[in-house]
Amino acid sequence: MNSRERVRKAINHQETDRIPLDLGSTLVTGIQASTYAKLRRSLGLKDKLVSIADPFQMLGEVDMEVIGKLGIDTIGLWLPTNFFGFRNENWKPWKLFDGTKVMVPEKFTTKRDDEGNIYLYPKGDMSVPPCAKMPQDGYYFDLLVRQETFDERNLNPEDWVNQQYSIFSEETLKYLEKKADELYKKTDLCIIGEFIDASFGDISMVPGPAIKNPKGIRDPVRWITAHIEYPDYIKGIFELQCEIALKNLKLSYEAVGNKIDVIMVSGTDFGTQNAPFISPDMYREFYKPFHKRINDWIHKNTPWKTFYHSCGSIALFLDDFVEVGVDILNPVQTSAKDMDPKILKERYGDKFVFWGGGVDTQRTLPFGTPEEVRREVNERCQVFGKGGGFVFNTVHNIQSKVPIENLVAMFQTIREFKF
Repeated sequence: MNSRERVRKAINHQETDRIPLDLGSTLVTGIQASTYAKLRRSLGLKDKLVSIADPFQMLGEVDMEVIGKLGIDTIGLWLPTNFFGFRNENWKPWKLFDGTKVMVPEKFTTKRDDEGNIYLYPKGDMSVPPCAKMPQDGYYFDLLVRQETFDERNLNPEDWVNQQYSIFSEETLKYLEKKADELYKKTDLCIIGEFIDASFGDISMVPGPAIKNPKGIRDPVRWITAHIEYPDYIKGIFELQCEIALKNLKLSYEAVGNKIDVIMVSGTDFGTQNAPFISPDMYREFYKPFHKRINDWIHKNTPWKTFYHSCGSIALFLDDFVEVGVDILNPVQTSAKDMDPKILKERYGDKFVFWGGGVDTQRTLPFGTPEEVRREVNERCQVFGKGGGFVFNTVHNIQSKVPIENLVAMFQTIREFKF
């Protein structure tokens, strides 16, 4: 069974020869660049500069050498532009605060202040205010809120959406077509589509990190309260965003067809550690209709499985997720309230594919012993893997400063696991 066959069986709730493994196919299943450099060395691979796949979270690009060494079964098909609106091309060297040398795109333009903080600019344009800051000795960028004063009587959803979203250009579609064809023919990996903007209300997009002069409500706190203060504004944004997403889905399917098996639909977080961000009623009013429209189109017109990421305690939304047609749940934050693995598998094992939940990245992986990592990985594989419907990944991205011996223990346990 090759990787593509293995993942296809798993996402169709069939047992496989071994549990499929994902690392780096999406923005939420990756590994921070410093940790990735150490992982490469631990595998005995020749030193080389790590390319930054996502400059926001400073994720390392998982290369084919590591994919082969670890037996990873997936690979991502991403847009040519990144989170900050510039293309991942014309690479140049850069260095993280911990000394890790990496490669960043040409328009990864930064400025350092007197306190050592590093500022990054939308589309690489230093003539406008910076959109993100990496604090001195930090590992990631924090988004900067550039909220301008707005007139609540003239809030226009079109202004917000037209800055944020657009119909794919012919150039973008040709890129997706060519890249999908290349990955499909040159590998036997399961290809994950990471290119659709259907994350309604994704708080990481609210500040407009790729926009030079963002308009409308761009402060995350004001955005959340706007659901009550300006509900028509939020719904109007979602309606226009949905129309663009549906058009881009149609164009994308024409470009890549059945070469991909999974489409990343949403990265909106609905849960905190101990409770949902919003009430189930508010989810049903603002989000559920749009999730259903997107999923209905995908399921009617493609064989793709829909991938939804939401951190935190989201147990109160799971029945709604079933109703709207969510296929794959990620990151399965098992440390959050009411997210017990056994209960999730018992209640929803025939409804969702659990893509993640393999080991806790808040405590066990960064702070546990190798033996504790092995024990938790084994337990999660036993629970989630039975009967298929499980792709192994950690709970969200592997973070900085994770002990390499814990990562080695995790990958060894996955490779050796048997029911």
